[in-house]
Amino acid sequence: MERLNYQHLFYFWNVAREGGVTRASEKLGLAQPTISGQIAVLEESIGAQLFRKEGRNLVMTETGRTVFNYADEIFSLGRELGSALKNRAGAVSVRLSVGVSNALPKLLVYRLLEPALAAHNQVVCHEDKTERLLAELPVHGVDLVLSDWPATGAADARIYNHPIGECGVAAFATLELQQRYRKNFPRCLDGAPLLLPTTNTALRRSLDQWLDANSLFPKIVAEVEDSALLKTFGAGGAGVFMAPTAVRAQVEEQYGVRYIATLEGVSERFYAITAQRKIKHAGVAAILESARDWLV
Repeated sequence: MERLNYQHLFYFWNVAREGGVTRASEKLGLAQPTISGQIAVLEESIGAQLFRKEGRNLVMTETGRTVFNYADEIFSLGRELGSALKNRAGAVSVRLSVGVSNALPKLLVYRLLEPALAAHNQVVCHEDKTERLLAELPVHGVDLVLSDWPATGAADARIYNHPIGECGVAAFATLELQQRYRKNFPRCLDGAPLLLPTTNTALRRSLDQWLDANSLFPKIVAEVEDSALLKTFGAGGAGVFMAPTAVRAQVEEQYGVRYIATLEGVSERFYAITAQRKIKHAGVAAILESARDWLV
């Protein structure tokens, strides 16, 4: 293709965002055949199909997803340019798309992202399983993935791990449970009600090893993948749960729980994963620089 027609790309982008030609035509005030025809011209110029039909629904093909991700960046930048030219806000925000592993503690994620927000970045967060988020990096679906484990050699060769740091892990519970289980730690956890992350998380693997090493057999009340939901269970008194020591004060304040003790020999590691070896995005650089000051 010699030159991309941005009007055709705009129609495609709207159809993808709205979930179909009918909704896009209503939004844009155009006839459905007009939009369908323009997308067909775009597909011909690209040399690939952008949508396929599944029943009554239009589903993006792999090429369609790649084109959509680029289009999303293009039109987001267009909006930012418009704001800058009109000088609506004193400082021009730069978009930073972040993939957040659903196993990561949300309080810690917010603290990691604070420097990017302070630097006037418009932060867009996508929460999902790490494997799915990593697949978005090479096609520019996200600028950065925050995870508790590094991308392995099986991942795309264009993906690079940037260690952020690590911190200890502590046990927390409601006041009633804390008073019951704070003495003779960790032996007191034998038979105690325990809330654990699911087995596909790095923290769970570390906790299982720690429990085995200490010959502890707690009563596992629930296994919860989402860290915020796990803490909500803990706040309700369902059992003892673990969280990073780096956000101890925030955990106690937000969830109304009490610190019991720190688990000796257990730590959580955190990684920023990008599609570039050298960090180019100022927001990502700010995150890494700040985190290394308060994470070990």
